[in-house]
Amino acid sequence: MTRVFLTIVLPLLLPMALYIVWALATNRIRPAGSAASWLHLPWAWLLLAGVALAAAVLFYYVQFGVHGEGEYVPPHLQNGRIVPGHVVPEPQGHD
Repeated sequence: MTRVFLTIVLPLLLPMALYIVWALATNRIRPAGSAASWLHLPWAWLLLAGVALAAAVLFYYVQFGVHGEGEYVPPHLQNGRIVPGHVVPEPQGHD
């Protein structure tokens, strides 16, 4: 769940949150102002920036993310419980 939040949700929402904080700080919109001031925000550009940032984060995660050395064990049933998929590290040899 944390990985989904950090790689998808946060990058999608970060440009919108930063823009809204900036707009509030520069009085371009008011917190309790009319709804019209909120309607004129560049929602399409903010959404596009969020999607681009999420795509960049996912690309980085796939290309440079943590790839443990070892054997991948897929999810399986063990004693009636589902054991999530994981990587079993290879034993470190003594050189």
